[in-house]
Amino acid sequence: MTDLVAERYRLAFRLYPYARSPDQDAPAPARHKVIIAGGGPIGLATALDLGRRGVPVVLLDDHEGAGLGSRALCFAKRTLEICDRLGAAGPMLDKGVQWNVGKVFHDDRLLYEFNLLPEGGHAFPAFINLQQPWFEKFLHDAILAAQAEGAPIELRGRNRVDAVTPSADHVTLDIMTPDGPYQLQADWLIACDGARSPLRGMLGLSFDGRVFEDNFLIADVKMKADFPTERWFWFEPHFKSGDSALLHKQPDDIWRIDFQLGWNIDRAKELEPANIRARVDAMLGPDVAYELDWCSIYTFQCRRMDRFRHGRVLFAGDSAHQVSPFGARGANSGIQDVDNLAWKLALVLDGTAPDSLLDSYDAERVHGADENILNSTRATDFITPKTPVSKLFRNAVLTLAEHLPFARTVVNSGRLSLPCTYDGSALNGPDHPDMPPRTRPGSPCPDAPLAGGWLLPHLGRGFTLLSINQTVPDSLSAHGLTVPRLALDATPEIAARYLGNAKGAVYLIRPDQHVAARWDHFDESAIAAALARAIGKV
Repeated sequence: MTDLVAERYRLAFRLYPYARSPDQDAPAPARHKVIIAGGGPIGLATALDLGRRGVPVVLLDDHEGAGLGSRALCFAKRTLEICDRLGAAGPMLDKGVQWNVGKVFHDDRLLYEFNLLPEGGHAFPAFINLQQPWFEKFLHDAILAAQAEGAPIELRGRNRVDAVTPSADHVTLDIMTPDGPYQLQADWLIACDGARSPLRGMLGLSFDGRVFEDNFLIADVKMKADFPTERWFWFEPHFKSGDSALLHKQPDDIWRIDFQLGWNIDRAKELEPANIRARVDAMLGPDVAYELDWCSIYTFQCRRMDRFRHGRVLFAGDSAHQVSPFGARGANSGIQDVDNLAWKLALVLDGTAPDSLLDSYDAERVHGADENILNSTRATDFITPKTPVSKLFRNAVLTLAEHLPFARTVVNSGRLSLPCTYDGSALNGPDHPDMPPRTRPGSPCPDAPLAGGWLLPHLGRGFTLLSINQTVPDSLSAHGLTVPRLALDATPEIAARYLGNAKGAVYLIRPDQHVAARWDHFDESAIAAALARAIGKV
């Protein structure tokens, strides 16, 4: 990226330029309910979710907006559903490249293709490809809209956190700005400051896991091409530009290409434009015109913190866990962190729930991180076999997969991100055996078409009683909450996804659209007990 392009890019995504705050002139550190450190996609989404729930929040970032380069690219259906609840999904869908289909090649042979969303009746595609700066911009646009409606969200650019001092009931932050240092206090601090997380380092917390001995080159190229909107992955590609390669379409005629480089490389040499062009030319052919838009080298890492809650400090996104890019599990899992955390913190702050409810954020999202790390590790081991025997096994599987469907279940070019089901969570209530496993307690609600719209937007921001073929009161009040009813007709999609073999159903749905409990009939005392469990009062 040339200096001129980089400057234009910086100005276009300078979302929250520095402005002096009255807090900098206060005689004592100002105290805030929630401070978020980090203005990437996870920090912005957290601020937006909390602010839309009426929680005052201050977001601090050491920059003034989105950084250079496409970085995170593939945003999953569940992420779009969450962003839809936050008021940001529409522009993402309009700008992003939508896709459901992927193809897997070995050398120059197509082994098979797959469809990540073969089932109809969903508002969103399996994935969109959208460069991270645009994803952040659309979240920021939604914050501006929420602020205009009165959401108490404040964004402070070029406010770098230099030190954190935890106390029993608050956290003190030392902050540096262009005008010098000042201090703030927060009842709760949420660290969304990325995989290198300065806050994690300031608190002396570990970040343990595995670094894989391989390197990958990202080359984002601008070109006109008639490739279909699909995910193409090659094992041992015939164009000999690495041991594996990946091709993805992005908006604005940008294409993402990943090349596997190996472990012992000269990174500076590999990033020389002539050497990048040699690899791209070998893949695309010498007559294809293109421009290099952004390039980077990354290493696979699968790591996480031991715990995501440390007193009054909560970690989310890459600051809490890190996975390899294949499978699109990084930003997508971070947005699920936000989805899990914001409603719980809001209930704690308004006194409805005890602060021990936040321990369930740690438990559930550690469970999600472990699931992502397991899948990411398996993908990495398959893509980058480290011994001759493992490579022999890998290639035998690829040979079989060309003709035998069972072998395709073993091929792993990156198991793509799916939302986590919180099996075994302490918040889960009763289940019913006649209902579909996909909507058991702990699972995210699948969307379904309704007359004139879709199911998920009708669930709102709080708890919901969803009823099918059952007589249920308009609302239920218990434990300081009023839970409205949503009555559904048993359409084919609703019946398949929520009824199964049951004649009727009542679901208690959490604010993050995960199932808390379900029954085949209305039982007020049972629902009240499940609600108490779901807010940590049991």
